[in-house]
Amino acid sequence: MTDFAHDTVVPYKDSESSKKQQVAAMFDDIAFKYDFLNRFLSAGIDIKWRKKAIRQLADLHPKKILDVATGTADVAIMANAILKPEKIIGIDISDGMLEMGRKKVEKAGLENIIELLNGDSETINFEDNSFDAVTVAFGVRNFQQLEKGLSEIKRVLKPGGKLVVLEFSKPKMPGVKSMYNLYMKVICPNVGKLFSKNRNAYKYLDESIKKFPEGKNFTLILDNLGYSNTYCKPLSLGICSIYCGTK
Repeated sequence: MTDFAHDTVVPYKDSESSKKQQVAAMFDDIAFKYDFLNRFLSAGIDIKWRKKAIRQLADLHPKKILDVATGTADVAIMANAILKPEKIIGIDISDGMLEMGRKKVEKAGLENIIELLNGDSETINFEDNSFDAVTVAFGVRNFQQLEKGLSEIKRVLKPGGKLVVLEFSKPKMPGVKSMYNLYMKVICPNVGKLFSKNRNAYKYLDESIKKFPEGKNFTLILDNLGYSNTYCKPLSLGICSIYCGTK
């Protein structure tokens, strides 16, 4: 397995815990404010991004979906509304996020369709060829070993099944780029600290985006792992991207 620069980016630099343990602790810490901060910091545009990502699966009509790094179940709940599958399993390493997600699932009356479990992207506890589709929204940057996680996802996908990844990327246009850098370096960490008392989480966000293999680099990783029909769709002037690949 190849090591990537972002694999070494961690929320707490002084900690001796693994990236996986640190990420779980970080999300446990900010779980109660996570949805609010997402909406606030993105001015609600993250909802549109998620919907566009989910619609990449519309032609597939998936019956069984796995949502990796499900967090508070935003994508799982939206995928149910847009795709009407029979079953959605969401997995995440943060119990705090899962707890918030379960409350949302219950409030929506979707307990029979959406099941949230503590689970790790790099050792997915399902058999080969179990799912018609897999979604990962803003989660692949947090994988401790990117290729291992993407290989595990491919293993549990059925032949013909599709992976959809939604992830932050860096805008290339000069004006947009400088505004984005200011936002990520100054505004995001300070707003994060103001509302969640955890500035580290939002500094980590910036650092992990900077080092993430985005665009063609990411689709090339998917190609090398044996995915086919891979493509990338930049959104909002390149602030975010959708990546897809088929087993």
